[in-house]
Amino acid sequence: MKIVTLVKHVPDATADRSFTAADNTTDRAGVDGLLSELDEYAVEEALKVADAGEDVEIVALTMGPDGADAALKKALQMGADSGVHVVDDSLHGSDALATARVLAAAVTKIGDVDLVLTGMASTDGAMSVVPAMLAEHLGLAHVGFVGELAVDGATVTARRDGDTASETIEAALPAVVAVTDQINEPRYPSFKGIMAAKKKPVESWSLADLGVDGGSVGLGGAATVVREVVKRPERAAGTVVTDEGDGGVKLAEFLAAQKLI
Repeated sequence: MKIVTLVKHVPDATADRSFTAADNTTDRAGVDGLLSELDEYAVEEALKVADAGEDVEIVALTMGPDGADAALKKALQMGADSGVHVVDDSLHGSDALATARVLAAAVTKIGDVDLVLTGMASTDGAMSVVPAMLAEHLGLAHVGFVGELAVDGATVTARRDGDTASETIEAALPAVVAVTDQINEPRYPSFKGIMAAKKKPVESWSLADLGVDGGSVGLGGAATVVREVVKRPERAAGTVVTDEGDGGVKLAEFLAAQKLI
């Protein structure tokens, strides 16, 4: 069985994230990056399938600028067997539609893929749409927001938890499955895993390698564009109510003015 796990290099959520003034795209050079936390659950789930006794090859796949291979490095340290980095200057500014198209071309080039595992969203974009778009391009079944997964032969069985009920879904392989942060507890890379990752193969592919037209991706090919970025205003000082025997009345009047009661 061959499993592809999608991993994304994102700006650290604890850092002061911003957009570039030139084109309103995410500033990835001015802030430290790391593997999207939600993608770690996809990598862990692939490793769990392998630990269950399946003969599994796990390929980590990322798309992004030069530094994005750090996401592959973390996935390899966790236990993935190899990595693929799609890197091309023309990709700068690509939206979700272009991202799904390029990733689909990469999965197709990897070939003979039985299962594509992804996180439910990226921690920078948080759109949750790329897995479904990817499945559409590949012509595969898609199951999203999966909280429990079992692989049995040519079938995957997934449990998806909603607000009021849970549902169990079966899909024939190959398929695209997006998992939530409730599905497992990602492992920390061991020292042995960190050392082994240095010898694992990582390939870099350009758009030409994938047969994708550079004009169909990036800012020029994007169907969605950020027109304006406005910095969040500083938090205003709170209102202090001094209780002089009428504190309850003043509080009620304040809440009423804010239409909270």
